Amino acid sequence: MLDKHSYAYKEGIISIIVNTLLFVVKLWAGKVSFSAALIADAWHTLSDSISSFVVIWGSWLSRKPADDRHPFGHGRAELIAALLVGAFLAFIGYEFLLEGVDRLVEKEQATFGTIAIVVTIVSILAKEGLAQYALFAYRKSGMSSVKADAWHHRSDALSSVVVLFGIFLGRFFWWIDGVLSIIIALMLFFAAYKVIVDGSDRLLGTEPDEDVVVKLRQICTDVLGSHQSLHHIHQHNYGPHSELTFHIKLKGNTPLDTCHVLSTKIETAVKAHLKMEATVHIDPF
Repeated sequence: MLDKHSYAYKEGIISIIVNTLLFVVKLWAGKVSFSAALIADAWHTLSDSISSFVVIWGSWLSRKPADDRHPFGHGRAELIAALLVGAFLAFIGYEFLLEGVDRLVEKEQATFGTIAIVVTIVSILAKEGLAQYALFAYRKSGMSSVKADAWHHRSDALSSVVVLFGIFLGRFFWWIDGVLSIIIALMLFFAAYKVIVDGSDRLLGTEPDEDVVVKLRQICTDVLGSHQSLHHIHQHNYGPHSELTFHIKLKGNTPLDTCHVLSTKIETAVKAHLKMEATVHIDPF
């Protein structure tokens, strides 16, 4: 049974191998066809390899145990890796946008042939296959950086679909290659936005899921007889490690040792049922 980091490593390595091979073939086809869109698509594919290196790095760093400088572990490293992948997507999109605009200004036309068609179809199938595998690895690992890599693969497959569409229209419209480069750039910007927003939300912190709150209220009810005005619930995510802090109310004359026993029981139950480290703050009624 592979652990979550092993899924990330495996996905990253397979992605690097396949994308490097695709890059070489697509770049050659783009040079032969004198197509900015196909060359842009090739560099997009190579950028997937770079993002996969980032995924591997993030997975390696996030599995390091806690130390004196990082008492909550290194789990957020994979969120940082996801942000780096998103930023790289945006940078590549900007480059493609400039290339597309230049093509339109210079009125340059591509010459597509059978080679371009075959290479583009192979790329679509390969990239969608990698996207599906990355999504499988994400479901197994829950790592945002792997999900970001899946988005990267999917955006590359979609950009290749756009290029294929343009190949069949290129003979009728001189401007199709430049327009396709711009469309690919916009697709990359959208993918970058999704990746960056998702990673940023998790780094900044979000409110606990309703399911977590419901289970927490049930745990407090089981220990205390009621959830005792459960409030100030905060969840702090550190990759695979999560901390849960919250307040409960007890009678003001409850002995300190009783408060300690009850809070310990709640913390133990939270760890068992929610897989989180809990810290309970007790307020008096």
